[in-house]
Amino acid sequence: MTAVLGTRPDQGETREKRPGRWSAPPRPVWEEEPSRTGQAGKGIALGLACLAILFPLWIVIVTSLQTKRTIDEAGGLVVIPKGITFVAYQELLGGGQVQRAALVSIGVTVVGTLFSMAVSVLCAYGLSRSGSLGHRWILMTLLATMFFGAGLIPTYLLVQALGLTDTYLALILPSAVSVFNILVLRAFFMNISQELVDSARIDGAGEWRILFRIVMPLSRAVIAVISLFYAVGYWSAWFNASIYLTDQDMMPLQNVMIQLVQKQERPVGLSAQINTGQLSPLAIQMAVMVLALLPVAVLSPFVQKHFKKGMLTGAVKG
Repeated sequence: MTAVLGTRPDQGETREKRPGRWSAPPRPVWEEEPSRTGQAGKGIALGLACLAILFPLWIVIVTSLQTKRTIDEAGGLVVIPKGITFVAYQELLGGGQVQRAALVSIGVTVVGTLFSMAVSVLCAYGLSRSGSLGHRWILMTLLATMFFGAGLIPTYLLVQALGLTDTYLALILPSAVSVFNILVLRAFFMNISQELVDSARIDGAGEWRILFRIVMPLSRAVIAVISLFYAVGYWSAWFNASIYLTDQDMMPLQNVMIQLVQKQERPVGLSAQINTGQLSPLAIQMAVMVLALLPVAVLSPFVQKHFKKGMLTGAVKG
């Protein structure tokens, strides 16, 4: 049949893609196969980044393990070790202010982390249930605290009015809860299958049983990550102790380390060894830094595997 006027015989037919005429859209740069130059550049960049992180740590550890003579010959920080001695650690852990401060930091970290996680999990679970009483207003109030704060002076006056000054509670309660951590937990809880919760309710389970037997076991990754965040925060905190505590015997390890680094005073029991030349003040400072970094360095690898699942999934999908 004759083609209809105004139309082409091949109109509507699929055209064959000729080589060089129809090309596929270019892929994004991150989807392209890396070249050998790119791989080498990434390796060099990662190597330099690791070196920039590990080299100062190496200097701190090596200096803490050297004698006073070696440190004096090096003129300060030691890069290449000449023998190893644990005199500084033996003196620090043998009793006195540093050992007491380490015990204070451990106690505050353990108790504070447990308290913060209990409050954060309960708050996040309540806010993740859409039918809970006043959950929307409570959520808006928590979000407002992320942008507006009372300030240091009203906070200090509140702590003083509650009678918490010169108590260990002053190291825990003022910074016990992080709204960001609550939001991450809430987002993760909301992603748990609602069918599991409904089936548990049909079987007669209450909210407490659902939380402890279903929600928390399925949220081990995010709970581990948030627990690490709280623990590192309590272990590294020094500001609350500096403004709420006046008794030197109650100071945590971080405040003692600051006093050592700034050379304001020396821990009780070490002045005689330092004055007689048996210990180097620099070795003592480096040893205290190593003791302060050791718990975080030991615990982080065990929680590292949960970071991707715990943080990214809970934050993105919420």
